Amino acid sequence: MQRRTLIAAATASGLGLALPIRAQVTDLSDAINKAGRQRMLSQRMGKAWLALLQNVEKTSAQLVLDKSMALFDRQLVELKGFAPTPDVQATYSKLEAAWSEYKTALVGKAPARDAAATLLQLDAKVLALAHQGTQQYEAALAKPLGKLVNVAGRQRMLTQRMAKFYLAATLPVDASVATIEIGKARTEFTAAMELLRNAPEATLRIKDELLLADAQWVFFDMALKQLQEGAQRPKPMSDVFVSSENLLAVMDRVTGLYSTLKA
Repeated sequence: MQRRTLIAAATASGLGLALPIRAQVTDLSDAINKAGRQRMLSQRMGKAWLALLQNVEKTSAQLVLDKSMALFDRQLVELKGFAPTPDVQATYSKLEAAWSEYKTALVGKAPARDAAATLLQLDAKVLALAHQGTQQYEAALAKPLGKLVNVAGRQRMLTQRMAKFYLAATLPVDASVATIEIGKARTEFTAAMELLRNAPEATLRIKDELLLADAQWVFFDMALKQLQEGAQRPKPMSDVFVSSENLLAVMDRVTGLYSTLKA
């Protein structure tokens, strides 16, 4: 595929554009899926903000940021409203407050290098609370399938986290920390792919999607490794941005397939 085609595919499949819009959470499996997607969005918005700061895929990055913020807002309302216990309700109240602060940093003013470190701290807080909510919803379902939905959903987050830290390292902002985090996320991602691939619940359709994810991972991992080679030019950063979007789209489909299986 030509590079422009890859970008078009990534943009067209962007979350918030391709996903069906539901007015509410349908069941606990759907809640785990959406709660896990909030984790991903926390990292995806950070990635898009850093891309805008560095003029990387600027049009696509702005679209990703805008759509991700709208989707986070919508799902937060749904998940808070669906909360089955006071503990889950409390988590989403805390997430609402953390999100308000993060959102202000994302759109309050144009991305600036001196604001990057603070932004990364804010997205980490949102990520931690979104993860807590996902774990609580998994516990509420209390079935093995819940873990698979959670793990598949976390893969989405890891794609965005690696891309975000790549862009952070190129600024650089905490470059040594970013490099370590990319390495940890890479190890976790590959291990989780094995778990998903070998799960008894994996259908033929899921396995086909995972094969596609493996192919997309090759491109993404190659782009990430350019950081080790000291490549901080626009094209390597664009490659990371685009390939992370393509891999995200596949893993979102995998998570959706797992979430619609009967628990």
